[in-house]
Amino acid sequence: MAFILDGFNADTFVAATLAEDLGTGGDITAAAVIPADARFSGLMASRDAIIVAGAALAADFFTALDPAARIEILAADGDAVVAGTALLRIEGRARALLTAERSALNTIQHLSGIATLTRSYVDAIAGTGATLLDTRKTIPGLRRLEKYATRMGGAHNHRMGLWDAAMIKDNHVAVAGGIAPAVRRAVEAGIGRIIVEVDRIDQIMPALDAGATWLLLDNMGPQMLREAVALVGGRVPTEASGGVRLDTIRAIAETGVTYISVGRLTQSAPAADIGLDFEPL
Repeated sequence: MAFILDGFNADTFVAATLAEDLGTGGDITAAAVIPADARFSGLMASRDAIIVAGAALAADFFTALDPAARIEILAADGDAVVAGTALLRIEGRARALLTAERSALNTIQHLSGIATLTRSYVDAIAGTGATLLDTRKTIPGLRRLEKYATRMGGAHNHRMGLWDAAMIKDNHVAVAGGIAPAVRRAVEAGIGRIIVEVDRIDQIMPALDAGATWLLLDNMGPQMLREAVALVGGRVPTEASGGVRLDTIRAIAETGVTYISVGRLTQSAPAADIGLDFEPL
C-alpha cells in the first residue's frame, strides 16, 4: 500500500507534512472532542470527474498515525473517474484518522488536479503526433510528486532538474555572446543533450550548426512554427513552448512540432474537489 516513487521518500514527506500541521500542540480539536477509544469509518470520494493521482500517498497519511487502520484503495492512479466515485475507504482510530484527514486530502487534491488538467491537454492534441511535456515550473520540494502527477495525466516529463540536460536560454546566450558560442561550449563540456531556445527563424541554423540536439521554439505562432519545423527538417526534435493554452494547443500541435511543453500543468492546476465523509460503523 505504501506509495513508492523513485527519488522520493514518502515516509519523510508524510512525517514533515503532519509535523507542520500538528505543530507543538497537536490536534487540540480531536483531543478535546473525540473520545480516545472512538472509531471512525469514512469514504473519500471525488465530487467531480477527475484523473486520480496520489491515492496510495493519501493512504500513507492515515496509516502513519494509525498503523492498524484498514485502508482500501478503490481507484488507481491514472484512472479517469466520474463525479461521486469512491477513491479510498478507511477505518480506524477516530482521533488519528481525523488528524490525518486534511494532509491526505491536500495531497490527493493537488496531485489529482494536476493529472486532470494534464489529461485535458493530452486529449486536445490526440492524433496530431505531438507529445505533451511538463516543465520545471513546480512548487519547491514537490517536483517529483508533481511530475509524477503529470505522467498520470498522460504527459511525459521534460528535464527533472538542471542536471539532466543543458537548456540554453536567452540569458545564457546574452552572457555567452551568442547562440553559437553558447552551444559550442556545451558541446566542448561533453554534454550529450543540448536544448537551445530560439525565438526567431534566423537563430535555428546557428544553433544546429554548433551542435544543438533539441530546439525549443519559444513563443512562436503557428505559421512561424511551421517554418521552423520545415527548416529543421527532422534533424533534431522540436519543442513549442511559451503561453500555450488549452484553446491554442491543438493548432500548435498541428504545425508538426515533436513536443509541446506547458508550464501551467504544474504551475496553475486547480485542486480536484475530493472529500472525506463519515460512514456509520
